[in-house]
Amino acid sequence: MKLQQLRYLVEVAKQGLNVSEAAEKLHTSQPGISKQIRLLEDELGVQIFIRNGKRVVDITAPGREILRIAERILMQSQNLKRIGEEFIQVENGSLTIATTHTQARYALPKVIHAFLQRYPKVRLSIKQGSPTQISEMVVDGSADLAIATEGIDHYPELAMLDCYDWNRCIIVPKQHPLTQLNRKLTMQDIAAWPLITYDFAFAGRSKINRAFEEQNLTPNVVLTAIDSDVIKTYVELGLGIGILAGMAFEPERDVGLTAIDASHLFEKSTTHIGMRKDAYLRGYAYDFIALFAPHLSRAVVQEALLCEDIED
Repeated sequence: MKLQQLRYLVEVAKQGLNVSEAAEKLHTSQPGISKQIRLLEDELGVQIFIRNGKRVVDITAPGREILRIAERILMQSQNLKRIGEEFIQVENGSLTIATTHTQARYALPKVIHAFLQRYPKVRLSIKQGSPTQISEMVVDGSADLAIATEGIDHYPELAMLDCYDWNRCIIVPKQHPLTQLNRKLTMQDIAAWPLITYDFAFAGRSKINRAFEEQNLTPNVVLTAIDSDVIKTYVELGLGIGILAGMAFEPERDVGLTAIDASHLFEKSTTHIGMRKDAYLRGYAYDFIALFAPHLSRAVVQEALLCEDIED
């Protein structure tokens, strides 16, 4: 049994059982992958994939168990390399953060600047996507850390830690009638206007919907976006009022807009950081986490990972 065979096996599964795409991803040939997987099946004495002619169409029951173990073996082999790098190349290496647009644009810049000043030789990459996409990036090993408000807890392979709480504001053009209220904003005030807000998968959208439902209100959502800047752009154009993460409003830049506090109307949201339970984190990864959420020291993170291991 070879690690390369396990890599082929896992990549075929990752590519939706498409051997050609797996071969392209791994820069090898389709016949080579097929041959090595069949050799592995012969060695183990069980069929891993169900085939229809030359096409792989499904995974057998024992094949699913083999895939699960293969993924863990490949992760542990990567961990061995990281342990070696930790002691040989203390300040060299790579770190990939998977996160949403709002986090990348508003919460992370100062953290990234401070991190790169401390570790100038570390190759830092930021990948953006939906909460589901970024969680899957960490699960499949293409990212080290996931930072998002929602989604991470849906993946049992990931340990999740709370970073910080945040809430929302309503953004309107300057001189909008809602800026003239001599009282606190209500859900009825918001529901009276066309709304522009986040796509359902992003930034606590479920909590926004719940707040309207609790008041028996049906919001008139005319536009959704995954990008806070897009929401602000269309509010400035007069298409409606925006429901925005408070961190995403920048008075010095958003000069054509006014933000109205809405934290009393919506349940707070919490930004989380997620990592694979079985991953070995380099020392600088712990420092990145602490820069982003100072209460998450290396000891706190390691204790959480240890507790996750025990629960598993």
